[in-house]
Amino acid sequence: MEIQGLTPVFPVDNLESAVKSWSALLGVTPTFVDGDRWAQFDVAGKRVALAGTDRVADVPGLMVKVADVAAARDQAVRLGLEVTDLQEGGHETRCTVTAAGGWPVVLYSPRK
Repeated sequence: MEIQGLTPVFPVDNLESAVKSWSALLGVTPTFVDGDRWAQFDVAGKRVALAGTDRVADVPGLMVKVADVAAARDQAVRLGLEVTDLQEGGHETRCTVTAAGGWPVVLYSPRK
């Protein structure tokens, strides 16, 4: 699996309010906001995301950008991990792997 990026994801109940708070805390505006679904901040060469209505869990997780999400999913299945089917998101194709401890890890590739 070729990993191209890692992004911690924090679930929030009110994305608008969370964006204001995180913007003040980080001292930057978000680089991307998708309505009440999603926001991301790029700070110091890293990305952090807030998941509003478009979230896979109510606990923090990790997004892993991969070159080929279908191949990454197949690898996770071969390893015996709990993996969802591939899903088409608003901007990506993704699946969710449940990591040790129950943490969600979303494997994704941007849609072309």
